[in-house]
Amino acid sequence: MERTFETLKNEIKSCQKCDLCLTRKNTVFGDGIAKTKLLFVGEAPGQMEDEMGLPFVGRSGKLLDKMLAAVDISRTKNMFITNIVKCRPPNNADPTDTQRQACAEYLKQQIDLISPKVIVCVGRIAATSLINPDFRVTKDHGKIYKKGEIDFMGTFHPSALLRFPQNKEEAFKDFLTLKSFLAQLS
Repeated sequence: MERTFETLKNEIKSCQKCDLCLTRKNTVFGDGIAKTKLLFVGEAPGQMEDEMGLPFVGRSGKLLDKMLAAVDISRTKNMFITNIVKCRPPNNADPTDTQRQACAEYLKQQIDLISPKVIVCVGRIAATSLINPDFRVTKDHGKIYKKGEIDFMGTFHPSALLRFPQNKEEAFKDFLTLKSFLAQLS
């Protein structure tokens, strides 16, 4: 059977590879355009995401959407967004290595299906998982890293920006860098 977004989404819905299946309300597959050059990857769903089954829909998601709109990027137009882990860790804890490993193949399959040219890692967990285990958001954000055929960039998680608004200016510079980089790919 040919792997499609729908078959993968259905497989994730019934996943029981780790303990998160016991506490989730919904799996969070992702949102956006299925074939696109731009993929955003966060760490894990939060409470609102778990309730709605969509990524980045709470306060931090609204901030992210606002920043994306400022550089003419949108879930409905030219990107896809997902998370490393497809279920919410209780109490918004960082996903464990076991939980990340349980979802790793799902993310790999999403990347294969989407075929992005650029992956933006939103926050520390995503960046250390996909770019480099030693990635430090405050030091390494906004830089482009080439891995195989895909370019990667790490940036601040919008929930961190809500807690530390002094970093919003630096984060927005990352989005301007991304816009410029994407224009070079066109």
